[in-house]
Amino acid sequence: MVFTDFPYDSRLRSYLSHKEVLRYIENYADHFELHKYIQFLSRVDAVKPVHVHGAVKWDVTTFKVTAPDSPSTEQFDAVMVCNGGQYSDPYTPVIPGADQFQGRTLHSHDYRVPEPFHGRNVVIIGALASGIDLCVEIAGMAERIVLSHSNPPDMKINKLPPNVTEASRVERIIGPNTLRFQDGQEFHADDIIYCTGSRLSLPFLTPECGITVHQGRAFPIYKHVLNTNYPSMSFVGLTHHSITFPLFQLQVSLALGALDGSLNLPSKAAMDQEVDQDFKARLEAGQAPHQAHDVFPLHLSYITELATVTRQPDPLCQTTMSADSFLRMFADPLHYRDVEYEITGPETWERVVVKEEGDNGEYSLK
Repeated sequence: MVFTDFPYDSRLRSYLSHKEVLRYIENYADHFELHKYIQFLSRVDAVKPVHVHGAVKWDVTTFKVTAPDSPSTEQFDAVMVCNGGQYSDPYTPVIPGADQFQGRTLHSHDYRVPEPFHGRNVVIIGALASGIDLCVEIAGMAERIVLSHSNPPDMKINKLPPNVTEASRVERIIGPNTLRFQDGQEFHADDIIYCTGSRLSLPFLTPECGITVHQGRAFPIYKHVLNTNYPSMSFVGLTHHSITFPLFQLQVSLALGALDGSLNLPSKAAMDQEVDQDFKARLEAGQAPHQAHDVFPLHLSYITELATVTRQPDPLCQTTMSADSFLRMFADPLHYRDVEYEITGPETWERVVVKEEGDNGEYSLK
């Protein structure tokens, strides 16, 4: 998670806290004097293409959050959609009998601290990054946790805290506080935490933009960046399960290349065909429609491909380190953050500090 033109403070650990990431972004904005370009406390209400003297422009309607009844519309040459649309609208699955549950429910999107779960029995639904991290953090407070998921065998979770057990998906809720799982287990829960991801949300795009959002997929978007109907509209950060800032820079490079003409784009028909082929390949590989923009683990070549198209360096170190970290999260969720990574060359890295458990149950540096 580093922009190529602004390194992190070398004194920081490899795994940063959310406060350190925020500080990095704020320092980036200060260093490049970006605040003068940013209109804060504003909400985008609508984005619409308009034709002006044969050219496509964009009418963008916004309003100040302090004055929602006073919208204003400005016209722009291009639009970059960078709204974190994959993460902003929490998804909660429909579970039969959920209306009977009399305990507390929470989505990971709204989780802040573990203290409210002290001494309670908790079901966590979902076991990817947020589910595993919340499970480990809450385990120090909760009486007992059941981690309910349907991860494939290559995402088997090891070394969970002793008060955590695993179960299959929730089949239904059968009483005020009782959940039944598909493997037949039942559990009395005080709380349910949904770590079930988010729905793709682009509510400000008008139909005239030509972008369809269906089952978590937005299309037609060439290389997950360019609106094939209007290439002056681009999407940065639409991809999911991948490195962030280095990939965002590549996506911005593609968008800028389309705007200034330095990249020769294929025809709209060719771009649409590539979009369709990419989605078809995902379905044939067993992915669900909502995984249409996923990168890891099946589509890591996308990052290299984007670097090639934009003639930018391939962030291979970040990509492979990210993959290594993701897999270590399942192998040792309690201690995978006790690893330091060091880049040793253009395409190489190594773990330089690892804490491993000894015979006495204590952890030491290796």
